[in-house]
Amino acid sequence: MNALIVNLNPVIELTDEQFFQLCQANRDLRFERTATGELIIMPPTGGETSNSNAGLTAQLWLWNEQDKLGKVFDSSGGFKLPNGADRSPDAAWVKLERWNALTQEQQTRFLPLCPDFVVELLSPSDSLKVTQEKMKEYQENGTRLGWLINRKSRQVEIYRIGQEVEVLESSVSLSGEDALPGFVLNLEAIW
Repeated sequence: MNALIVNLNPVIELTDEQFFQLCQANRDLRFERTATGELIIMPPTGGETSNSNAGLTAQLWLWNEQDKLGKVFDSSGGFKLPNGADRSPDAAWVKLERWNALTQEQQTRFLPLCPDFVVELLSPSDSLKVTQEKMKEYQENGTRLGWLINRKSRQVEIYRIGQEVEVLESSVSLSGEDALPGFVLNLEAIW
């Protein structure tokens, strides 16, 4: 099942508060919103993808627990990007200074910022092209490092600010580089 895209703009333009309330009232559904206001209803993932995503988020969380350099978010975390889009990457990380700069209320809502690091794990129902566009959107909105992991082809696309996309084939691990110092993702647990 593919994501459904609903263009509400001819009928209603959802405010940020209305979008937040819509998500809260429909917790069994995953919503995103494009910068132009289109509502995206994303299907749940299958067991293999969900398990891989849990392992990925766990590795990121365990790394962060060592030095507590930031905050880790799973696929249910929402981010209000500078371009106006509301996105929920499969895993994300935000530097502690940026987290601490948010008010208590901002921390309880969709975070009004673009994560420093994002991961999208391509599931069988995801479109590669659409997910690549989403990764570019993160990059354009300030993400320092992003990984698009395609389990089927065993490829990883690496997105960095101001650089061309790098594609790795059948890697066994990924480095968090200077964005996540000391973090190494074991891909064998993801493939």
